[in-house]
Amino acid sequence: MKGSLLHRMLNCTLAFGLIIVSGCTTAPRQGSTETAPPAVSPKPTAAPDPIQDLVNSMTLEEKLGQMVLFGVEGTVLDDTTRNHITKDHVGGFIFFGPNIKDSHQAWSLFQSMQKENASAKLPLLLGVDQEGGRVSRLPKELPAFPASQAVGAAQDPDYAYKVGSTLAHALGAFGLNIDFAPVLDVNSNLNNPVIGDRSFGSTAEAVNRMAIPEMKGIQSGGVIPVVKHFPGHGDTSVDSHKELPIVQHDLQRLRTVEFAPFAEAIRQGADAVMVAHLLVTKLDPKLPASLSPVIIQQYLRGELGFNGVVITDDMTMEAIGSTMPIDKAAVQAVQAGADIVLVGHEPAKERAVLNALLQAAREGALKQETIDASVYRIAKLKTKAKLTKESVPEPNIEKLSSDMKSALKREAKK
Repeated sequence: MKGSLLHRMLNCTLAFGLIIVSGCTTAPRQGSTETAPPAVSPKPTAAPDPIQDLVNSMTLEEKLGQMVLFGVEGTVLDDTTRNHITKDHVGGFIFFGPNIKDSHQAWSLFQSMQKENASAKLPLLLGVDQEGGRVSRLPKELPAFPASQAVGAAQDPDYAYKVGSTLAHALGAFGLNIDFAPVLDVNSNLNNPVIGDRSFGSTAEAVNRMAIPEMKGIQSGGVIPVVKHFPGHGDTSVDSHKELPIVQHDLQRLRTVEFAPFAEAIRQGADAVMVAHLLVTKLDPKLPASLSPVIIQQYLRGELGFNGVVITDDMTMEAIGSTMPIDKAAVQAVQAGADIVLVGHEPAKERAVLNALLQAAREGALKQETIDASVYRIAKLKTKAKLTKESVPEPNIEKLSSDMKSALKREAKK
C-alpha cells in the first residue's frame, strides 16, 4: 500500500495546495494555508476591423493611388485614364465642363470608368464641382440649380436642404458620388473675384444657416459633400487659380468669421474638407494652407476636431505653381496632413505627383503610418457612403428634369 501510494505521489504535481493525480484532483491538504489562485479572465480580443484589414491587404502602390484624385482628358475613357485605374490604382476622378458634352455621353463615361475599376479593392470617387449658378457641371439638358447666393437669400433652411438633396439625386442618377460643394466661404469682400455669388452670405451666421442644411441634404442622397475652401477664401482680392491670395487676419477674426462655418459643419458631421491655396500669414507666414501642417494639423484637425478626409484644392492652380513644383508640393501636402491630393489637369503633372509620392514613401520621407492613416480615412468614408462599383441605369432625362423642377419650385414657394 505504501509503495503504491508513494508511486502515486511521485506521479502527482503539487500546485497551489491541490494534488493533481493523473486523471483526478483531490482536495487541498488538511492544514494547508495555500489557496487557489484567482480565476484569470481571458484578455479581451479586439473587435474585428474590416477596414483596417483592407488597408493591411493593400500594396504601397494601391494605397498611394487612393490618395490622389485626378482629372481626365476628353469625353471618353482613354488609355491614360484606363492606366490610372488599372495600373496606378487611382482612387478618384474629377470632371469639368469639357468632359461633359451631354447626358448620354456623361453617363457612358462614368460607367465605363467604374467598369474598368471592377477588380479594385475600393470603388472610385467620381465627382464634380456642382455648386449651382455659374459653377455647374451637370449636362445642359437638366434644369439649372440656383447659385448659393440665391439659396442664401431665400432664408429658408428647409429649401437649402431640398436643394442639397436634389443635387444628390441628380448626381447619383449619373453614378457620381462626390460633390465639391457647398462653399462655406463668407463673402465679406465685395472685390473678391472668385467667390461672390458662390457664397451663401456675407456673415458667418448667414452661411451657417443655409450652407449646413444644403450639406446635410447632399448627404441624405448618398453623395459625399466636400465643404470648401478652408480656412476661408471669402476675404481675398485675387483668384487662387491665377496667383496666391494672402489673408492677413488675426486668429480672433479667423475664429469668428472664416473658421466659424467650417466649425459648425464639422459639428454637424462634415465628411470631407477641401483646403485652399491661401497664405494665412498670422497662422503660417511661409506655406499655403494646403501645404501647412500648422493649419491642417493644429487648427483643422486639432482645434476644430475634424477627423474626416482632407482634400487639397487643385494642385495645378497657379497659387501652387508660383510657390513650388507640383511634385514637391504634393509630398508637402501629404506631410502636412492632406489625405487626397487633387490634380485636375495635365497628365504629365498627374504622373509627376504619383512618382513623387511613391519615391517619398520608399525613401521614408512619407511615413508608413501617415499613409495608412490617410487610406484608412478614405476607405472608411467610401464605406460609410456605401459607394459601389455597380453600374447605374441610364437616367431618363425627361423624368429627372421634371423631378428636379418640381422639387425646387415646390420648396422655393414655402
